[in-house]
Amino acid sequence: MKNQRILDIYLRLLNNREVNRKKLAQEYEVSERSIHRDISDLRSFLVSTTNPAEIIYDDKSNSYKIINEDNQKLNNSEILAVCKILLDSRAFLKEEMVTIIDKLMKQCIPIENYSKVSKLVENEKFHYIELQHKKSFINDIWEIGEAIQNHYKIEVDYVRMDKKIVKRIIEPVGLMFSEYYFYLLGHIENIDKEKYFQYKDDIYPTIYRLDRIESFKVLDEHFMIVYKNRFEEGEFRKRVQFMTGGRLRRLTFKYTGGSLEAVLDKVPTAEILEQKEDYTILSAEVFGNGIDRWILSQGNCIEILEDKR
Repeated sequence: MKNQRILDIYLRLLNNREVNRKKLAQEYEVSERSIHRDISDLRSFLVSTTNPAEIIYDDKSNSYKIINEDNQKLNNSEILAVCKILLDSRAFLKEEMVTIIDKLMKQCIPIENYSKVSKLVENEKFHYIELQHKKSFINDIWEIGEAIQNHYKIEVDYVRMDKKIVKRIIEPVGLMFSEYYFYLLGHIENIDKEKYFQYKDDIYPTIYRLDRIESFKVLDEHFMIVYKNRFEEGEFRKRVQFMTGGRLRRLTFKYTGGSLEAVLDKVPTAEILEQKEDYTILSAEVFGNGIDRWILSQGNCIEILEDKR
């Protein structure tokens, strides 16, 4: 009975359920001292393992709690926010998305709160609309990620916008997600830049939409990366809009719209050069031509003053 009691207490702690010494003593019909010894045994067990968890007593709730810096469960608000973002991304097939969300909720929130959070996303799960490509590549993401991490070349058969399939051997440097799609970024091996590139001196990686990769194979062939020239996804993301290729540009523009905050959110590299009551002058470093689409969507609110390439 003692072993069963200790296991039950441990599971309650892991699931953030109340572990009150007096209530447990009444439930198991033992003394509070026995429950105290159970807690002590659990503390000794955690100390003897590599698990960084610690059992503490919370004076406010008059109960014990387990603190684990490496494996804290998300609370209701956090898991609900994550599920909403996932659903809005439309990144995966419906069956895959539903499975991911169900696993997240079961693993990240106490079991007694599962039904509460589940009801708040049930309608969106039911009406979830897959993207038109209808492709599953969730298992490919990890394989490609490992190739990037270990600097292995990848051979891809890629379907271009004109529906033609091209074969490329690339040196993968990044894997990113933006506005519904995953993208693989890499440098093409032995490509005639003067013939196939708009700018022959382009030093930036080519962008491939993952769902358009007809097939791929990770090759048993390494490529070298000079550390100072390494690709940094975070820096790239700040400068790219709509995941299109092109050159690095420095734009100076005049904004007369009503939401400067929206501009600064959309273009993270934007800096305010001058701000008046009815307009703002900004400068931003951006990559490629994708930002031009967004500028057109702003109508007369944005006027380009300078475009350095």
